[in-house]
Amino acid sequence: MKFNKFISFIIHPIIFPIVGTLLYFILLPRHVDKQVERLIILTVFVGTYILPLLFMSILKKMNIIDSFQLFTIKERKYPLLFFVALSYILGIMFFRALVVKELSLFFFGMTLAIFSAYLLLYINFKTSLHTLAIGGLIGFIGILSYTYQLNLILILVTFFILAGIIGTSRLKLNAHLGKEIYIGFLIGLSTQIIAFLIYNR
Repeated sequence: MKFNKFISFIIHPIIFPIVGTLLYFILLPRHVDKQVERLIILTVFVGTYILPLLFMSILKKMNIIDSFQLFTIKERKYPLLFFVALSYILGIMFFRALVVKELSLFFFGMTLAIFSAYLLLYINFKTSLHTLAIGGLIGFIGILSYTYQLNLILILVTFFILAGIIGTSRLKLNAHLGKEIYIGFLIGLSTQIIAFLIYNR
């Protein structure tokens, strides 16, 4: 039980945007100015980590949410809308910065994924945000591999294994039903592919 709680806490969905951004710059075969790279990483860290933590702290003080884990469907509505807005804004910003077009697609894919999870709340379906996030990251890495003809099999296999560990931990904590775990992963993965296909149509 302690291990499952540790996994759920350490590998929280909120860290995946910054992880995806760091991997983008590590794996990208073309040069991006270091100053631009640092600015983008800082922007993502503030926009997807610091601001959401501040926002959820405010919601907690207002008794709108009980915990950052967002256990109930009611608790998820405001945070998910906030994350949708942040992801879309970052996507637009990076799309206009021509040197990081692929990174903008990562954030547009996240926007679609989180908005899908938000809509499912209205049919009382609590999508696993943990598996949605890792599914999105796997989709993004796969797209980078395809776009630049990179051999990223080892990284992809590692993240697939991690996705299994995360999903199992969420099940053992009774945080989600099996279908919420699987659909979360599929939403995260598919929305990255959809964003890529729309851009390259």
